[in-house]
Amino acid sequence: MAADNTDDALVDGLVRSAFQVMGVLTRVGAEYDLSLTQLRVLGIVRDRQPRMSDLAAFLGLDKSTLSGLIDRAERRGLLARGPSPDDKRAVVVLITDAGHELTQRLYAEVQDALAPATARLAPEQRHTLAQLLESVVSLPLQLKSRPATRR
Repeated sequence: MAADNTDDALVDGLVRSAFQVMGVLTRVGAEYDLSLTQLRVLGIVRDRQPRMSDLAAFLGLDKSTLSGLIDRAERRGLLARGPSPDDKRAVVVLITDAGHELTQRLYAEVQDALAPATARLAPEQRHTLAQLLESVVSLPLQLKSRPATRR
């Protein structure tokens, strides 16, 4: 029975922390007229050049929805499309200098907003938490489909 309580506390802590972080991200993004999904795209492309198809799959979006997001970011000068160095038929998403500058500002604001929560931990606790979270998020979760329920 102790394992159930530990598992419940773990899931509860993960969900509550996700809500807290999503709240911060939503607020900071809104200050720059960015949705949570647009923030996710910027966060992903800040240090990699994903193919459009891979990015759409990772975000769980259809290609046309992602294309619209990228179009809007291109108009703002934050992202660009380019040919894949590995497959000339594929298109990759590139971050521009303006996009990179914005992601640095966003990161600093998110870090400042989360500081009251993270500052309560000693440096070694923050290091341990960062390692544990990396273990948790390193593999994508597979959502199980459930039968539709009628209301």
